[in-house]
Amino acid sequence: MSQPADTNPLLRQLKSRPTRLTAFRQIPPNEQGFVLLRLSKRVQADILSQLDTAEIIQFIRYLDPNHVTDLLQNIETRKGRRIVEALSTDIKAKVEFLLKFHPQTAAGMMSLDYIEVDTGSRFEEVSGVVQKHEKQTGKFPSILAVENGLLKGEIPGHAFAVTKASDSVTPHVKPVPHVTYNSQEKEVQALFQRSPHNKVVVLDEDGSIMGVIYSDDILRLINKRQTRELYNFAGVQEEEDALDSAATKVRYRYKWLIINLGTAFLAASVVGLFEATISKFVLLAVYMPIVAGMGGNAGTQSMAVTVRGLALREVELGRSRRLITAEVLAGGANGLINGLIVAAIAVLWNQNPLLGLVLGVAMVVNLIIAGFFGALIPLVMQRLKKDPASSATIFITTATDVFGFFVFLGLASI
Repeated sequence: MSQPADTNPLLRQLKSRPTRLTAFRQIPPNEQGFVLLRLSKRVQADILSQLDTAEIIQFIRYLDPNHVTDLLQNIETRKGRRIVEALSTDIKAKVEFLLKFHPQTAAGMMSLDYIEVDTGSRFEEVSGVVQKHEKQTGKFPSILAVENGLLKGEIPGHAFAVTKASDSVTPHVKPVPHVTYNSQEKEVQALFQRSPHNKVVVLDEDGSIMGVIYSDDILRLINKRQTRELYNFAGVQEEEDALDSAATKVRYRYKWLIINLGTAFLAASVVGLFEATISKFVLLAVYMPIVAGMGGNAGTQSMAVTVRGLALREVELGRSRRLITAEVLAGGANGLINGLIVAAIAVLWNQNPLLGLVLGVAMVVNLIIAGFFGALIPLVMQRLKKDPASSATIFITTATDVFGFFVFLGLASI
């Protein structure tokens, strides 16, 4: 894949809307499509909406059918139809086939860069099919062995170097993982992570081969998901770019901040219940942020482990007792360690053993609460079909703040 030499400064120009279209048009047509694929969906859609049909056709012919399909999904339907009609017959047929499927399913991710050969074939026959494919596409295909139209495995490319032309391919057929065409992204990713192969074959309901998903596509998917989770943890939208205007950033973030504001008032109302206690013993206000902060950090740690388990399909709400128990016990142990430290500091610094006791007990209780909610809330959000990475943080922080303040100030009042 060809890449422009000044990719980084170029990408900065492409992410800035005033210079975006001018910068894109300066890229050679044979590189435009590859650069476009590296940009966010929002930036892709913006550039494609401003280009005329002829300009898009000029660079899209350098791309594989699956990459063409990815870009066409960001183009207005009528305009996309005109572009498809202008493609060569072979590419047009493949693109029209791929456009039928949802982009977040196995079929939407697959490539058509493969050939099928019968298990009874000889290497000289297979070599001819491979050469024909290479001449048409410029790529060495995956070689899938079939028997009566059903997948039996793959023939690795290195087999050609250790066999004779008259040898049968049968002894060289190796197992290859496969999924059905309607499998979701998460299922495909989990299969790749469990399997050491560099590809997964996509099958129709009747077992026939529809396409192949390569490891490169999965790596892009994993990077995209990790980026999305990072944005979600921070409470910003995936579509937001570093060089966006202030107005765009406000539009993407204000809802999260309003939700956080509401939960902050909830925690503040708990503190308000103990106003008389705080006014009599002002030193409590010094230690309140420590109790709340430690609880929030511990809850985030538990959440991160749980979200990772959900992403890898290691846990789910129905079989989560072991996870929640382990997080609660870990929270209690960490609370005991940190509680002893903060209690010792309070006793030595303030000469107040009772304050140290209240702080130590509050720390233990709050970290147990953090472990419980840090594990439970992402599981509940996933069951409710909400993104646990984006929604759990707010509720976990609220739980640790509310319960932490209540336990700490409640014990102080007693």
